[in-house]
Amino acid sequence: MKYQTGLVLSGGGARGFAHLGIIQALSEKGITPDVISGVSAGAIVGAFIASGRPPHEVHQLLKNKGLLKYSKIHLPVDGLLRLDGLKEVLAKEIPYSRLEELPIPLFVGISNLNEGRAEYHNRGELLRTVLASASIPILFSPVEINGCQYVDGGLFNNIPTKPIENDCRRLIVSNIHPLGKSGKLKNMAQIAVRTFHLSILSKNHEARKNADIFIEPEELASYEILDVKHADEIFEVGYNAVRNLDPALFETF
Repeated sequence: MKYQTGLVLSGGGARGFAHLGIIQALSEKGITPDVISGVSAGAIVGAFIASGRPPHEVHQLLKNKGLLKYSKIHLPVDGLLRLDGLKEVLAKEIPYSRLEELPIPLFVGISNLNEGRAEYHNRGELLRTVLASASIPILFSPVEINGCQYVDGGLFNNIPTKPIENDCRRLIVSNIHPLGKSGKLKNMAQIAVRTFHLSILSKNHEARKNADIFIEPEELASYEILDVKHADEIFEVGYNAVRNLDPALFETF
């Protein structure tokens, strides 16, 4: 196998703080990924981890900086918001401009609107690719790459095992988007996000089948996708999800 341990990070908005708790708990067990695949929030977290930043440090960096705080409202021609602020943070905090420069290989799932297909990039401009992966359709503007428009990688596959599943001896999947009931949807942003995420659940079973360890904290269903007021709680949910797993699962690691 090309890699010993692969880590797959799903999309899920502000629940991405759970990814950081999960990675922190894994690191305390001596488990670090040799390759990462992520979409949307998973691509953002993956970029930081692949650059060598420790999870607890990334958590503090992103804490209280919600996705919408990274966004700028503009005229709704192709989306309600732009991710200009997030781009600035990534550029400032990650000292690599291209995906292939990252110390840990990173595959980013993005959706090509023009061709109607999923793509997994591990080479090319880091910022533009990660921003594309996090651009939820309608809510955020598409990102142009090589003449094509790209949006959230979760549109076709929210748990991107495909680019690394055959190259890893062991595969850990962190799914931060368990299916749960929603309360009253209060605005267009919440409606857009809920509609999008309900449409991407069909491939979860396949990802579960391919994983050696599948982590899906059910408690995350009660946290809003765009609400970061509970960043510390969400981190702890992810952390405890790993700590509560059967120790036998880690015997081969």
